[in-house]
Formats: sequence, C-alpha cells, structure tokens
Amino acid sequence: MNLRGIVAVSGKPGLYKVIGQNKAGFVLESLDEAKNKTVINGNAKVAALHEITVYGQNDDLQLRDIIAKMGEDLNAVPDPKEDGKVLKNYFAAMAPEHDSERVYVSDIKKIVSWVKILSGFPLWDEADPDAGTSEPVVEEGKEETIAEEVEKPKKARKAKKAE
Repeated sequence: MNLRGIVAVSGKPGLYKVIGQNKAGFVLESLDEAKNKTVINGNAKVAALHEITVYGQNDDLQLRDIIAKMGEDLNAVPDPKEDGKVLKNYFAAMAPEHDSERVYVSDIKKIVSWVKILSGFPLWDEADPDAGTSEPVVEEGKEETIAEEVEKPKKARKAKKAE
C-alpha cells in the first residue's frame, strides 16, 4: 500500500493529496468526489499518513500496517458512526498490541473513516516505497567501488579573501 503524499490536516475533515508546494504552504486536493484544491499555510498541522503511529503496549504501531490489515477485508470494516464498543472491539482485532487506554474511540473513528475514504482508490495495490530494504542493494563486483566512494574525503571549499 502506498500512502505517500496522503495527508490529514488538523481541523479539517477527510484526507488530502499533496499536489504541490508554494511560498504560502502546501497545495492540497481533497480525496472526496469534489476534488477541491486548497492551499494550507505553513502553520497548519499537516500529518502524512505514512508517518503516523498509534500508541502500542510496548512500541508504537505504524498506521500504514493497521490500515493494510483493515484493507484485507473491507466488508468487515464498521461504519465510523457505529457504537464505541463495536469500534473498540474491531480495532482490538486489527491491532491487538495497541494501548487501549491511550487510543481513544475518536482516534479509532478517524482511522476507520480514513480506511473508508482510501478504499475507493488504487492505493491498496500500489507498492509501498518505504517497504523496501533499508540497506542498499549491491551488485557483484561493485563492493569496492562503493567502499572507495565512502572513504574519499570531501574537498574543502576555499574561502574567498576579503578585499
């Protein structure tokens, strides 16, 4: 699943796709049927979905992993307006390691509504650019070249003399 460029804006409902950046802030397009474009200033709280984490009992859980698990059976995803107990039980099944004391029903409603929004897009089938290995892939015979490049010292810039 590829969530790159998908953001949530604090104080605004729904999800947005980042389509550009200008001096005033970000240019966003809503992911609803209207496809409204708006400019969000640099002071607004913008959260990228691929970077959001959920409180866990031991470690924080990646939202993209929870959304991917919810996406496996979209028919089982409850309506965001369901009763709090129904939402808590569903979320406990999807993310059993979440911290139930610090993850509120309002958070679960937001995540469920995001899944409903995202389910209409081809994001589920796209490869996640972050899912690749963090180590660079090295071809045979290229080990020495990479090691030499790392060991080369950077040239110092010459300072201009004041006249």
